[in-house]
Amino acid sequence: MPIKKLQLLHDRLTDTVLGSEEPSTLLLTALLAKGHALIEGAPGIGKTSLAQSLASCFGGCFKRIQFTPDLLPSDILGYHLYRQHNGDFDFIQGPVFTNLLLADEINRTSPRVQSALLEAMNESQVTIDGSTHVLEDPFMVIATQNDTSSTGTFPLPEPQLDRFLLSIPMSLPSRAVQEKIILGELKKIDISEAFLSLEDVISLQKEASEIPLSDTLSGYIISLCEAIRHLSANENAVSVRGSLALMHAAQAYALITHSDYVLPDHVQFVFPHVMRHRVISEDGSETDEIIQQALQQTTVA
Repeated sequence: MPIKKLQLLHDRLTDTVLGSEEPSTLLLTALLAKGHALIEGAPGIGKTSLAQSLASCFGGCFKRIQFTPDLLPSDILGYHLYRQHNGDFDFIQGPVFTNLLLADEINRTSPRVQSALLEAMNESQVTIDGSTHVLEDPFMVIATQNDTSSTGTFPLPEPQLDRFLLSIPMSLPSRAVQEKIILGELKKIDISEAFLSLEDVISLQKEASEIPLSDTLSGYIISLCEAIRHLSANENAVSVRGSLALMHAAQAYALITHSDYVLPDHVQFVFPHVMRHRVISEDGSETDEIIQQALQQTTVA
């Protein structure tokens, strides 16, 4: 019963990181859509804990990279090691060879190192010294990012940002939630019930990809993306990858809400999170304002 397990997993996430109902939903949306997630916010609000909570109920392999200014691409991807006794080179796999990769504080290393993940995130493979190594399915990157105003951070390049399906904002929880955190009022659930195997994840991803999307909603998605390009005064603000990301995210969210087909509400819920990290306005307009204007001005034909 993968769907039942999915609901239990959502409960596990929200019970572990109090006040994370929407971020937990979005994280599972990215997982079902076979996409990658960028969790953004100030330090100390539970970004890493949310990713680790998902890993604790995930049947596949989990690895974590703490991004630092001295990190090298080989520290992520791996390298060839020369064996003097036989003259051969052995490939030593890096932490990217996993099912779930936590790239913690990804903006604390240089763009050169950040871009080492591009091929892995886009094609689920790694090419080193001319040799291509395929990553195991499923493969998901969850990156956390501190606010760009924080000391010692580097902005992610646009091609890197475009590889993330969703941007998930996390903020300081309410006073009532903070009191519960301090008092340790966490509801205990049976982790084994919420456990998702690799087969469960692959099955749910396939089911999400088969959620039907009408021609009307397909046109609605295209119109929303065109509105973003117009309002941001940038024809390249949203790529075709961004349009596909919106479709896949809407399908995954429809599955989470137990819908048999994609509705306008599903598209509208994921739209800000698909677009927020992709929209860079040339006239300096606020990103959230552009996104809200696109939603208000675009109707379902």
